Amino acid sequence: MSTSGAKRLSDPLKWEDNLSKRVCVYDCRFEQEDAEYKWLDISGFDFNDFVDALQQEFGVDQQEPFVLVTTDRTVLDFDKFKDLPDNSTLHLLQNEDQAPSVATKECIKFTPHYDTVVKSGMYEYYASQGQNPLPYTFAELIDNALSATAKNTGMRTIELRMLFDETIGKPAVIVLDNGCGMTSEQLKNWAVFRLSKFNRKNVKFASEQEEYVRPDPVPRSLNSDISYFGVGGKQAVFYVGHSVRMISKPAGSPNVHELILSEEEFKRKERNKEEVYNGIITNRMPGNSSHVKNDDERFLHALIAEESGKASFTAVVITDIRADHVAFLKNDFEVWTRQLAHIYHYYIHGVNGNDLSSSSTNSDDRTKIEIQITLREKSPRCPRVINIREVEDDMQSLYINTAADTFEFMAEQDGGRVEGIIRYHPFLYYKETYPEDPSAVQGDDDEDDNECRARDRRPIFECFWNGRLIPNTKVSEFHWCTWNKDSKLPEECYSRLSGVLFTDDRFQVSNNKLTFMDLEQRLKQKDTMFTRIVNGQKQRGMEKEFKQWLQSCHEKWDKQIQFLGFKGTITRTDVAKKKMQHPWGTFSSIEWDGKTYKAGQFVKSVKTQPIVYGKVVQFLLYGSHSGDVFATGGEVEVALEPRALYEKTKTILISKIDQIATVEAIKKHIDSDAVRLPDKLKVDWPKGNPWPQNAVRPAGTPFGPIKIEILNKKEGSITVMPSGGHGPGRKLSIEQKLVRHGVKGDQEISSFVAQRCGQWGFWFKKIECLMDLGKYTMTLNTMISESNVTVFGGRPLPSYKLKFTIKEGDAERFVIGPVSSPLFVGVPFNIPLLIKDGYDHPTVPPPDLKPVLQCSGLDLSYEKVDISGTTLTIRGAKARGKQAKLYKLKVTLPGLKKESTQSIDVVLVPGKPHSLHVPRKDNPITAMNGDPVRFDVEVHDEAGNITANPKQIVRCEVQGHPPVTIMCSSTGAGHLAINPINVKLKKGEPQKLNVQFDMPNHKNVASVIRELEVLPSTRVASMELCSRDDGNLVMRNKEKIEWPAGGMLENLFYKLYDEAGRGVPITAEIASRIKVNWTAEVYTEDLIQGKLPDIQVPTQVQEERFYQVSYQDQSVSISFTIVPHPDEPAQLKATLAQNSVKLGETLDGNILLDLVDQYDNITKTLTSTCVKHMSVEAEALDKSAITFMWQESSGSVVVTGVRFQSGTPGSKELCFTYKSYVARVIVEVSPGVPAQLKLLEPEKPLQVLNDHGISTPFLVQLCDEWGNPSPDQRVVVQLRCSPPTLKVKTSVISQPVNTEGKASFTVTGVNGPKGYYQLIFQGLFNNKCISSPSVNLTVIPDPNKAVSLSVEYDTDAKFPAGGKFPVFSVTVVSEEGRPMTCNPAAVTMLLWKGGPAGGDKATVLRCSRPLENEKNDCFHFRDKEIPQEVGKYTIKFSLQVDKIKVLSSNQITVNVEANQPVKLGPDSQPPTPVVSYSESIAGRTLVENMTLRIMDSYGNPTGQNLDGKVNVSIKNLSGENKPLPLFEGKTNSCQFSLKGGKLLITRLAVMEKSPGEDGSSYTLVFKPEGFTLSTPLAPFELLFHFYNDVENQRKMSELTKKKDELTAAVTAYQNMFSAHNQLRQMLMSKHQDACEKERIHRIELSKKKVNVATTVSIPDVDRLLQGKSAEMDRILKMPRRVFSMNDPHRGQQDVLGMVGHLAFVQDDTAARVISWHIQGDMDCVITRTTEAAKGIYDRTNGRQQVMPLDTMFKVSADRPLPHIRNGRKLFEPPGNPVHARQLLMFTQDPESCNTVFKNLLGETILIDDLDSGNSYRKAVVQNNMPCPTILTRQGDRISSRGKFGGANNKAPPTVRFMFGAPYPQQYLTLQEQIGVLCEYRSILEKKNKAEKEYNDHSEELNSPEMSKKQQDMKEKVKQLEEIKRQCESTPVRQLKRASDSIGELLGITAKRTRQTPK
Repeated sequence: MSTSGAKRLSDPLKWEDNLSKRVCVYDCRFEQEDAEYKWLDISGFDFNDFVDALQQEFGVDQQEPFVLVTTDRTVLDFDKFKDLPDNSTLHLLQNEDQAPSVATKECIKFTPHYDTVVKSGMYEYYASQGQNPLPYTFAELIDNALSATAKNTGMRTIELRMLFDETIGKPAVIVLDNGCGMTSEQLKNWAVFRLSKFNRKNVKFASEQEEYVRPDPVPRSLNSDISYFGVGGKQAVFYVGHSVRMISKPAGSPNVHELILSEEEFKRKERNKEEVYNGIITNRMPGNSSHVKNDDERFLHALIAEESGKASFTAVVITDIRADHVAFLKNDFEVWTRQLAHIYHYYIHGVNGNDLSSSSTNSDDRTKIEIQITLREKSPRCPRVINIREVEDDMQSLYINTAADTFEFMAEQDGGRVEGIIRYHPFLYYKETYPEDPSAVQGDDDEDDNECRARDRRPIFECFWNGRLIPNTKVSEFHWCTWNKDSKLPEECYSRLSGVLFTDDRFQVSNNKLTFMDLEQRLKQKDTMFTRIVNGQKQRGMEKEFKQWLQSCHEKWDKQIQFLGFKGTITRTDVAKKKMQHPWGTFSSIEWDGKTYKAGQFVKSVKTQPIVYGKVVQFLLYGSHSGDVFATGGEVEVALEPRALYEKTKTILISKIDQIATVEAIKKHIDSDAVRLPDKLKVDWPKGNPWPQNAVRPAGTPFGPIKIEILNKKEGSITVMPSGGHGPGRKLSIEQKLVRHGVKGDQEISSFVAQRCGQWGFWFKKIECLMDLGKYTMTLNTMISESNVTVFGGRPLPSYKLKFTIKEGDAERFVIGPVSSPLFVGVPFNIPLLIKDGYDHPTVPPPDLKPVLQCSGLDLSYEKVDISGTTLTIRGAKARGKQAKLYKLKVTLPGLKKESTQSIDVVLVPGKPHSLHVPRKDNPITAMNGDPVRFDVEVHDEAGNITANPKQIVRCEVQGHPPVTIMCSSTGAGHLAINPINVKLKKGEPQKLNVQFDMPNHKNVASVIRELEVLPSTRVASMELCSRDDGNLVMRNKEKIEWPAGGMLENLFYKLYDEAGRGVPITAEIASRIKVNWTAEVYTEDLIQGKLPDIQVPTQVQEERFYQVSYQDQSVSISFTIVPHPDEPAQLKATLAQNSVKLGETLDGNILLDLVDQYDNITKTLTSTCVKHMSVEAEALDKSAITFMWQESSGSVVVTGVRFQSGTPGSKELCFTYKSYVARVIVEVSPGVPAQLKLLEPEKPLQVLNDHGISTPFLVQLCDEWGNPSPDQRVVVQLRCSPPTLKVKTSVISQPVNTEGKASFTVTGVNGPKGYYQLIFQGLFNNKCISSPSVNLTVIPDPNKAVSLSVEYDTDAKFPAGGKFPVFSVTVVSEEGRPMTCNPAAVTMLLWKGGPAGGDKATVLRCSRPLENEKNDCFHFRDKEIPQEVGKYTIKFSLQVDKIKVLSSNQITVNVEANQPVKLGPDSQPPTPVVSYSESIAGRTLVENMTLRIMDSYGNPTGQNLDGKVNVSIKNLSGENKPLPLFEGKTNSCQFSLKGGKLLITRLAVMEKSPGEDGSSYTLVFKPEGFTLSTPLAPFELLFHFYNDVENQRKMSELTKKKDELTAAVTAYQNMFSAHNQLRQMLMSKHQDACEKERIHRIELSKKKVNVATTVSIPDVDRLLQGKSAEMDRILKMPRRVFSMNDPHRGQQDVLGMVGHLAFVQDDTAARVISWHIQGDMDCVITRTTEAAKGIYDRTNGRQQVMPLDTMFKVSADRPLPHIRNGRKLFEPPGNPVHARQLLMFTQDPESCNTVFKNLLGETILIDDLDSGNSYRKAVVQNNMPCPTILTRQGDRISSRGKFGGANNKAPPTVRFMFGAPYPQQYLTLQEQIGVLCEYRSILEKKNKAEKEYNDHSEELNSPEMSKKQQDMKEKVKQLEEIKRQCESTPVRQLKRASDSIGELLGITAKRTRQTPK
């Protein structure tokens, strides 16, 4: 840098005012630490002059290329130089595209615009109507961001970050957008206060300046043109904080511009009298944060680091935030984010808003604007992140989603246009659906008050300006949507409206965008034109359209009437419109405005003509219904009353029901209308002798005549029915019926009908034939003459009933009725006399009849005479006399018309007991008290004779003693023995007792009394108690004594007395019989002295206790009761009615406060004034509602209103204080009402492989609003996914929380496309949703899951039979789309002949070994043989994924073709010919219809393109020289043509009398000729036999044929037995191998200390495995330290795992300190490759730490500890030092893990304690050795620089994430033993299987079937031997060569065995 530059740099912000025009030029041509700059005076210069001066000043060579650019990268030329402003900053570069090499600074001035003065009087910014204005300040900044991103083609992202984490700096707020950014000139304009967009110059040069252009109209004015006045941003940032840093990068510019405005800086400049509105814009490279020096702003480093890669952006960084703002932003996060979502509702949701019922987006803008808010606090609090698009409870969302219908309109006024929407929120069922503001403070009004009106007095319309809310302006209503009295709709319909008005900038708003200036005034002017918009078309008649729409909404959506009791659907013919006649639902009742109307209820109509009165029949509602339903209206069918007048129903609207009419008033009107109806009948007796009701008349009495009149309620006579309408009434008549009521039923005597007859009216004649006895009823019924009905209109017509009785005549004679026999002496009996009249009818006897009884020898008498009906009974007749004698009894009854006497015979026997007799002469009888007494008794009847009767018991009762009885039923006499007499004698005097004898079963027998005198005895008879302490205390029996509670009653003595009142001396025997009931410890010595044990009085006053002293089993006792009374007050006692309460709720019941004594007895000493001195204290207690109230009745103080408002649940101590008394009680405070769900684990977010589960169950905790766990099991938690394309496998989708308030969901698998999802845990409490958590879930492909097989091969290859297949390369493709490795044995190739359906017969081929350079992720099938048989074959490759699942490739169809032609052969082998030279052609035929083909070596036809000749000849067998037979035509050969590789020989024969040797064999040779092939074709040869004798030929032909058959059968048997033997040998070898393996493995088991028997079985091994598995499970369940963080990336391709999962540490202290030391790396994921690391980084958006192995430095060797040099110790180390990494145990890939931890821990040492660590370090340093970091087992850290102490160098007692502890050695041993046992079990299974297969096969070989086959083969061999003998006996010439084999002997050549494919 030049000297002048350095000089000026010390004060870069000042410039000389006397220079008229200067510029600052930075030399940026070369990279340097600081850029050189100079100020150049360019006054009067043109561009060339300036360039010359520049070259001279900076030493630029004339030939050196350079450019001059502004900070906006505008290249300076001659024209632009003229417009260059004063004090501009320029960059001197080598070329236009040169990147900035150093940061430069630009001086600017931002003097306020003159609008500051012009518009300074406008409404103050923060008039926010009582709300916190912070959301509106943020809205100003978001407005700017929306304007900046308006021209983005992609996503428009706006982020609001709240950084309240002190670990990264002081609180700050950042508003970040991805908009177009700002140039330095635009940034300068932003700094100018009140420089609106209409006055800004956004470029430096006037020639490039563009005027402001108003955006084109768009729906809802969502034009993003809302950054307007140039004032809101500045006001907003300085309201939020005291300093702002503007960071911006414009599109197309490589520079980032920064500007800082600070209130403190303004003040400093003002104090120093500097230019206040001067500032500096820093121009720097993106990502360069070297200029940030302030530690309070260290968060800026991370923010600036994000700049790299961004094309453009703007960040507003506000610092020095006000404390109250920070508190509000933290505590009311949901409130102000909801307000922002309301303000920008239509920007983030589109023109139709947040319609949750719509599944598709509403507009293009819906997905292009993202406004995200992040609030970060200090750990451990998690950041709160919300995209305001996710807010669903802002007011516009609530309005939209609760509205049933909308009304769109447009208003035009003075060039301005307003779009409007009105929404209707219906009344549904029981309440209004108009939404409440979630942020509004709820009042204390009752629910009914809240539901009475929907909108109440709130305005209808919210107002939006250019798409954003203007919160303080609301329009109440317009004239066309205002209710008036003439409206047909109820007023409440108008209160169910909400609305929105959308305007553009033609309607002015205040600078702070809180209020419209004149919107409502302009819209309410008369010239405003309103039109409805329907489908984009205007509809005239606004008011009419609106009312019709509102009427439709009311009828369609309001559900104000509930129809109940659905009965069915009917068709109504009374409806005029046919289409409205069906369907109509009928209901039995409705509920309307809180009232219930039911069928049968009286109703009255209103506003009908005429007014209707009647009963409800049913309620009618149009439409198809099936149950209870709500509707706005319907109809009701009413039966008109009184029905007798109207007799019809009428249907009216339900709304016509008079709701204020009472049932009494309706009935009164109906009754007044019913007075004209017939009411009663008037009956007259014109001839006198009227019959009253229930009259009794003797038979023959005449009845009638009678006259009847019909009267109404007004007593008027009527003859016709009155009419309810027009026309005459119906005539009336009267019917008379006479009915006799008998036992067998009613009998109609007569029936007449009377019509009205002139002056007589209704008349009936006299009836004289009533002679039968009985009851009669005469009925008169009024009838309608036309129909003879007696009921009209539902009510009966008047009637009259007369009941009367016809009785019998006078008495004339009698008859004696039955009399009981025999008669008992003195026993009364009755004599019935039946009285008859003259007609022999029973009749009532006349009065005063006195019967006369007569009998000789008997004394007769009777008591009285009773008359009952027609019977006269002589009552109480008695006879006295001797028994067993027959008497004649006569009865005379004077007084009848015919006096008569009747008699009967009677027998007399002994009577009933009458008296008792006690034959004892002494009187009184004497006895000693306690002695027994005896008596004799006899029972006599009235005659004085002893009588015996059943149950004849005699009882003797001595006064005061239990009675004694004796049975005298058999003899009438007996002896009574009385037990010893025990009486209580008074004053020792003898006592006389009465002895009474009676008969309890015979009350009529008089008792007998005898006197008994009892003399006193000397036994103990009474007792007395007294106290010597209190001489006056002599206790009376059953006395109550008051005594202080808890006191002692002492010195009690007793005395005993006999019956004479004499004292009884107390002896040891008497004392031993004294008992007390209050103690078991009784001292005999005291009792002998008369002293009783002391009594401890109960401590509780309510415990009245009974005490008793008794002698000799309580025969003598005295008792008393002690009643404790309270002592003096000792303490204050609080009594709880309920000791548990929920947070936020008031404790049920009252708390009673009392003063109690030392034993907790209430003293009732509190007074009414005591409440003034009482108080209560408790943690989190709400004292505002607590009251103390004294109760006069109980003397207690009642405490109410105890409530805990916050805090944690648990036991809370209530401390009550009264004067010096204190009472404490414990109240169990349980969690409040369930309000939210919290996710406890696992950590979020999650990544999971597709089709995998999540190892850690999701644990959801139910909490109240304070975050306390709640155990309320009424809450049900549901698990759902968003979007639903993700399928989640879990054991339960919905479940209630458990007793701890937790719900666990174990996800066993997720399946879905790769992407991001949410698992939402939705809580339902009383069917209402509560705040619920969600988990962000990333589904990634499983790199280890095979999904397909990719097969590559040469598709152009041919497949010749018997050849080799081309190489098939099979790749297993993972779900990730990459090749994957697997077990080569699991990959197979299946080959079968035929189509796709033949796979069950496939040949299985294994893959080949890989070559040296081949990858292990591809499997090759090479050198596989092609089948030898031609045809179509199918190839399929399969992968055995597991025991069940098999993955298959696509099937490959190949065509196996014939191989090279090598021979000629027949289609099928012909039989051996036998010919002769006979004349018959059949005997000479060699072959017939034989087809020969050219074939390959496997017998497949080929050569279809070959033509040639076949020469046929005959030759001798090898080595013979015989004459040859000749063919027909006497030729020795013949020739045939072969075409297309095929030849058909129809017949070939030898000539007649052909030469040849008789009995010889020859060979027929078919030789192909004329073919030009590389390999000559082999001929086909056929053996035949030749004979000269025809008979011999025939015989040999038969033998040859049979020989061929037997040979084929024997060959088949031999092949079968050979195969069986080979299989047996193979099975035997397999079994022996399995036995050897089992023996070797048993030895291996013994080495592992697992002893198994030699003859162990599979169940034995299974039991061993179960036992060891159970032991492993027990060890696994033991508590063990684990690394609890979930690793979602483990198992992925090239992923080693998370650091915390890679190692175990045995020692707890070492695990704690090492885990703490590398705690920042514990969650880092280690990958093998950088590509895998980058993949995880991208999938987690950079949130996951990753570290690839291929970028780690690999240390070659392990270094020794510092105190060891060259293998020798430099000193004796203290504290047992060890490298920390040596304590780590690795379970997988130790080499890679070792590399990882060498990089993480380095040479870190672990030592015992801090002193040892410091000593060790000191010794190492003194030996000139560097000492690494030292950790101590106590948790201290000594850095490699020697620093220790402080919080940063001390591990906390508990570390959240620690290395897990390894499994114990026993577990590892068990694991190894189980592995070996499983292998042994597999080997044992194979051994058993091999043994079974061998035994089964051996058994099969020895089976009867196989024996039979062997026998069959032997027989066939014998048959062949027989044919041999026959052949030998045939006279033929012997052959020169013989053979031992039968086949060769008979001339059979063995057929070549076909090879089967391998």
